[in-house]
Amino acid sequence: MNAAKTILITGCSTGIGYCTAVQLKLRGHRVIATARKAQDVERLQNQGFESLQLDLADSHSIAQAVDAVIALTGGQLDVLFNNAAFGQPGAVEDLSRDTLRFQFETNVFGTQELTNRIIPLMRKQGQGRIIYNSSVLGFVAMSYRGAYNASKYALEALADTLRLELRGSGIQISLIEPGPILSDFRKNALVLYQQNILSEHSPHKQIYAKIIDRLKAEGAAA
Repeated sequence: MNAAKTILITGCSTGIGYCTAVQLKLRGHRVIATARKAQDVERLQNQGFESLQLDLADSHSIAQAVDAVIALTGGQLDVLFNNAAFGQPGAVEDLSRDTLRFQFETNVFGTQELTNRIIPLMRKQGQGRIIYNSSVLGFVAMSYRGAYNASKYALEALADTLRLELRGSGIQISLIEPGPILSDFRKNALVLYQQNILSEHSPHKQIYAKIIDRLKAEGAAA
């Protein structure tokens, strides 16, 4: 990207989203950084970012954020970086329907709903780039990560299909598949495990003890 671009990035509280926002801003691009929590939005604003609150599990929040982006930019947006996501740990047989659905609400349904609201802006201007942040777990399955695996596999299918459907529109679709990175991913996954996995009578109980130790440890996560 040589000329300065206007870029919307989701999930900028930590990790890839935050680091990408910082580096692009340093390179002279206009970055609109979103985060789910109000305190993270305030922190980003205090660091000099244009920042909006966006919860991809909430359609109203998505609509409000897109309206705010249009108001800020006059409807001119060069890049959407779909980065926001979380990972629900747990054996597939221990995932309730609601738990699996919640994983998809943010990682798939909300991400694509936001994308579908941005596409008309890019069609109108005749160009744009949409970048999906998937994972190595979007093409290689990992045990006890079934919900996250499935959401990233689904995201990749949507991105690949959208790329075919947008040929000739001037809108480019990109997909990245990062490995482990330092973020709050493990800390958030531990909370989700405690909330949503009933491990006491699970045949995986002993393995879960090791998973908890790993989630509590410092380090990178995919």
